[in-house]
Amino acid sequence: MSKTTLVPVTADTAMVSATPLPLYAQIKDVLRERILDGTYAPHSQMPSEHELCRMFDVSRITVRQALGDLHKEGLLFKLHGKGTFVAKPKAFQNVTSLQGFAEAMSSMGYEIVNQLRSFGTVEAGRHVAARLNLAEGAPVTEIHRVRLLNREPISLELTWVPQAIGKRLAIADLTTRDIFLVLENDCGVPLGHADVCIDAILADQDMVDALRVEEGSPVLRIERLTHDASGQPVDFEYLYFRGDAFQYRLRVDREKHLQQSSKNATEAR
Repeated sequence: MSKTTLVPVTADTAMVSATPLPLYAQIKDVLRERILDGTYAPHSQMPSEHELCRMFDVSRITVRQALGDLHKEGLLFKLHGKGTFVAKPKAFQNVTSLQGFAEAMSSMGYEIVNQLRSFGTVEAGRHVAARLNLAEGAPVTEIHRVRLLNREPISLELTWVPQAIGKRLAIADLTTRDIFLVLENDCGVPLGHADVCIDAILADQDMVDALRVEEGSPVLRIERLTHDASGQPVDFEYLYFRGDAFQYRLRVDREKHLQQSSKNATEAR
């Protein structure tokens, strides 16, 4: 990891004196911009606290507060005894619309490759059967895949579908295509909506092998049950994403009737 080139002190001093924001916030904004525009490249070493103090003509406390906020944002990480480094930007998927992983990532310019680890028929366990609205022990198709983002493993997917759908998936190229697109384009199953649960777990041995992470490292777990346009469940899966490389994003709007209720309550006082 190479050390970043420092920018002249005079330029930095000017950049942090033009706004009424606290100094640490101004420095944070300058450093964030340099990280995001590639001036400080992923995995490169940041200037030391002493160097940043000299660059911006501020105290070490101010610099530490700026670096601390950038660390909380996931833009920096520390290596004990070596210093502070730029984190690799996380890929993200917007969950406000129902999309397959490759469908979403390809639109942002990423290269997606799938490794098919297993494909076969199993008896549905109690949980899988309940989610797919099947009898316990009914035959279902189970699919295990590892998704690679720009040739690096990003997620492990465990998928179960009713056997009738599984027979159609058996002849599809699941190394290059999303199951969602196969369902809609090859099987004629229009998708309607999905129920999604998100939590975090620690990587077990299977995830260690698939995702090339250390055992016990944080993993983002997505439980997703997808329904067709008529409301029938057609695809149940667990998606395990590397916690250091991926995030889900969504926009949440405040409902208008809540805003009006709050306004009415204030006026009634």
